[in-house]
Amino acid sequence: MLFRIFYFSWRCTAISAKELQINDEIKAKEVRLIGPEGEQLGIVSIDEARNVAYSKDLDLVLIAPGAEPPVCRAMDYGKYRFECDKREREARKKQQVVELKEIQLSCNIDTHDFETKLRHAHRFLGDGNKVKVVIKFKGREMAHMGIGKEVLERFEAGCEGKGAALKKPQLDGRYMSIVLAPPNVKQ
Repeated sequence: MLFRIFYFSWRCTAISAKELQINDEIKAKEVRLIGPEGEQLGIVSIDEARNVAYSKDLDLVLIAPGAEPPVCRAMDYGKYRFECDKREREARKKQQVVELKEIQLSCNIDTHDFETKLRHAHRFLGDGNKVKVVIKFKGREMAHMGIGKEVLERFEAGCEGKGAALKKPQLDGRYMSIVLAPPNVKQ
């Protein structure tokens, strides 16, 4: 029983702290009341507004606290929250998440390996993801960075129709990298 009371009180404060004020939480003396169908019922006292809402088995919700006088609406608050959550879920479903995939190459990569990595990059770019192509220089390869730059430029040329480079190849310690993005994705 104690858990239920704690859970109920925690849930109510958590919702009311970040949501709209409803029913007894509204502290204004007078409010502009809007009915459940959107009709204007005029400026009334808060007690009268609550009575109107309660008589229709609805909640009184403060929708514009900054107005003079504050605007309240008689509505089914549970149904309203459900509709808002439903709209948010739909918006998240339609949202496209762009991931950054990484492909690692070496300076002395063979032709077949290069083509395989290129096919992977085409697939990633076709899915709408960005691709970071990285070359790690080992040992004496640091003296021949031009070879690594040529490999990256050849890789960029191989992805010509599928994506474009956001920046020129850049060196970061022992790594040289370039980021490719599909044509419809901005930085």
